[in-house]
Amino acid sequence: MKIKVFISVFAVVLGLAAGFYFLRPHTFHGTVIQSPEPSLDFNLASADGQVSPSDFRGKVVVLYFGYTFCPDICPATLANVGQALRNLGSKADEVQVIMVSVDPERDTPEKLAEYVAQFHPSMIGVTGAKEQLDEAASLYGIFYEKTEGSEATSYLIDHTATLLVLDREGYLKLVFPFGVTSDEIADDLKYILRQ
Repeated sequence: MKIKVFISVFAVVLGLAAGFYFLRPHTFHGTVIQSPEPSLDFNLASADGQVSPSDFRGKVVVLYFGYTFCPDICPATLANVGQALRNLGSKADEVQVIMVSVDPERDTPEKLAEYVAQFHPSMIGVTGAKEQLDEAASLYGIFYEKTEGSEATSYLIDHTATLLVLDREGYLKLVFPFGVTSDEIADDLKYILRQ
């Protein structure tokens, strides 16, 4: 009799623990944004033509502003995003990563296509005239500035190194800081894709 009661109590406790674990609210690794309106759109050139975030309504869009000559931050960030997409498996088809180059002097659409493909074949690289990039960056609160480099680099570009996540309807949903891991990115994207 005591064993049956113990087993019953244990089953109830185990059930409650499992329910708490699986039904608890998601803890985001990025900063959640409650945007009241869909994100503002831009139109920039890729190797395959003009691209806008709104072209991908129905998918989750990850925006990153950077440049191919970036010595460390951009490749580290894009490597993490690429690994996160691989972690998502077939769900990665529901995510579109767009890298916006803020270095139009060096980054052609063709060079960007080659660059982003090193991290994941589905990524798209876009750029445009400085005025277009200024507008796109200002829409998303991105800072960038050309700075003096070494003799070898000529110049570098200081830039905001965040990842911006738009949900399927185009609302800004999440901002990841620099240094977020691939597992953390994948975890948050999985949650957003379920919504």
